[in-house]
Amino acid sequence: MSHEGIPITILVADDDPDDRLLLQDALREARLKNGVDFVNDGVELMDYLNRRGDYENLAGSPYPGLILLDLNMPRKDGREALKEIKSDAQFRRIPVVVLTTSKAEEDIFRTYDLGVNSFIVKPVTFDSLVDIMRTVTSYWLQIVSLPPNGREPQH
Repeated sequence: MSHEGIPITILVADDDPDDRLLLQDALREARLKNGVDFVNDGVELMDYLNRRGDYENLAGSPYPGLILLDLNMPRKDGREALKEIKSDAQFRRIPVVVLTTSKAEEDIFRTYDLGVNSFIVKPVTFDSLVDIMRTVTSYWLQIVSLPPNGREPQH
C-alpha cells in the first residue's frame, strides 16, 4: 500500500518479543504489503524518529506513516513517547494507535489527552488480532487522507 505513491512504513514499538512476532504474523496474514519496522521501547522509538544512534542510516527517508504503540515498555514507556511525539511539530501528524493489554480507564483517558489517534486493547486470539490489523491498516493506510509522509506542504 502507499499514499500518493510513497510507500508507508508502519513502526511498531513493543518490548515483548512474542507480541512482536504475533503482530508480524498477523500483519502478514492480513496481507499487508507495507514495510514494518520494530523498536523495543520508547527510547528506541524516539531514536528511530530522530534518526539517531542505530537509526542514523534512516536520515533522509520518510517517517513512518503509522505508529503502533504499546504502553508498558522499559526505559521510556508508551505514554512518555506519545507525549514526546505529539509535542513535536515534526512528528505530531503521524497517526499513533495504542495497542496494549491495558484496559485501565486512566490509560484510555490519558492517552487521548496526550493526542493518541486510537486506543485498542490487544485481543486474546490470533484471528482477532488479524482482523484488527486488517481494519486498522485499511483505515489508516487506505481510507483516510494523511499529510505527505515526513514533509511540509508545498507552497
